[in-house]
Amino acid sequence: MAIKPLSNRVVLKNLEAEETTKGGIILTGTAKEKPQTAEVIAVGDGAVVDGKLVPMTVKVGDKVIISKYSGTEVKLDGNEYIIVKEDDILAIVE
Repeated sequence: MAIKPLSNRVVLKNLEAEETTKGGIILTGTAKEKPQTAEVIAVGDGAVVDGKLVPMTVKVGDKVIISKYSGTEVKLDGNEYIIVKEDDILAIVE
């Protein structure tokens, strides 16, 4: 089953968070920070502003940085995704 976001929404898949600190301490599941980097899985068509379609800036496959607690988490076919508005994406990682 595929997810097709509407309007200016983007479907993301979190990239794995670091499991060890720089000092070598291994973090448990509850001690890890929520990841802020994700991969774009699907994008909507864009937002309509003043009757004109504003195209999306991000594309499928981009690595992005998002606001820490933004979006809606969903599970589909055993995978976890986050659906956010494009405005919640802070940067594209190149």
